[in-house]
Amino acid sequence: MSAPQDRKSEILDAAATLFAERGIAGTSMREIGDVVGLNAGALYHYFRSKGAIVNELVTGFLSDLLANYRATGLEHFEPRARLKAIVDVSLAMGAVRPDATKVYHAEFPNLRKLRDFAAANDLADEIQTIWLDAIEAGKDAGVLRKDVPSKVFHRFLRDSVWFTVYWRKPDDPYTLGELSEDCISVFLDGMAV
Repeated sequence: MSAPQDRKSEILDAAATLFAERGIAGTSMREIGDVVGLNAGALYHYFRSKGAIVNELVTGFLSDLLANYRATGLEHFEPRARLKAIVDVSLAMGAVRPDATKVYHAEFPNLRKLRDFAAANDLADEIQTIWLDAIEAGKDAGVLRKDVPSKVFHRFLRDSVWFTVYWRKPDDPYTLGELSEDCISVFLDGMAV
């Protein structure tokens, strides 16, 4: 018999896959239970509701992402390398947890309005600050244009990075390193000759 924490992780993984495929609203507790071999009632031993599953999934994803950004020592990099490190961490997270990334990307704008998601909201705000600080550092260093609002540049770059989970496959010969280099090149150097 698996340990409760292992079982919770199994439930979260199954839920992430279903939520990514069908959306949160389109997934029932019964369907999650079917995937992990539990009846819907037994799921309530691990999570009090579907909302609790979503909350733990999103909060855990954001906590891990924030920890990975912090572990990189971003504050020690010059602006271009700092943005590249943020993109590297984000792409790696998407590659390891594509379903959680899809759920976060597609569902969090609506979830963040809910009171139960206050912790996730705080984490998302802290993550956004990391991106915005890097962009502002680039502007201050003269590496990035000052006429483009930082929040707009952030949204374009962030969404481009997160959206890769929809088209890049784990066995893609186009490596994460190549993807990161190309992403930074397009956003910082442009496509014009």
